[in-house]
Amino acid sequence: MRIIAGKYRGHQLVAFKADHIRPTTDRVKETLFNKIQFQIDGANVADLFCGTGNLGIEALSRDAKFCTFVEKNPKSVAIARQNLEKLKVPSNEYKIVVMDVIAFLKSFSGESFDIILADPPFTEKMAHAVMEAAGSSAAVGPQTILAIESLKQERMEERYGVLVRYNQKDYGDKYLNMFCHESAIEQEESNG
Repeated sequence: MRIIAGKYRGHQLVAFKADHIRPTTDRVKETLFNKIQFQIDGANVADLFCGTGNLGIEALSRDAKFCTFVEKNPKSVAIARQNLEKLKVPSNEYKIVVMDVIAFLKSFSGESFDIILADPPFTEKMAHAVMEAAGSSAAVGPQTILAIESLKQERMEERYGVLVRYNQKDYGDKYLNMFCHESAIEQEESNG
């Protein structure tokens, strides 16, 4: 696992060795960041189910302003923290929230995120439940783009509350789903 681009480019991340962990591959990560490349600079990002911090650190490497890493597994949190410290990411550019992601989304009351990155554990098939919570969360604002990985056999809707899927990329056994706020779709249609 490595950082693909930006100020931390080429750095290897400490990985979590476990059968139930499936970090986002470089191929999927590269596609994802190509899709959001014009929104990342200066963005307020959330990395949900952050695991090793792979996606959030990639966002910070590409000049996101701030990243909130959300993870409930203490071992994963320790590795994410280790990766952030290894790269000497300034502590004023991130925070780590040790909490269940769905509880985080349901209780969130701060400033909405520009970008939400979610890679739920594949063993739990949680993408649908995460999207249900995100669709009505204060974490989502009119500018929010949400990217979530899901297994092909998982139920995924085209719409969750204010979030509408605008892109889906097939990666064999999983999809990369891109959602945005309904107002962004409406504005795009009116600009025609």
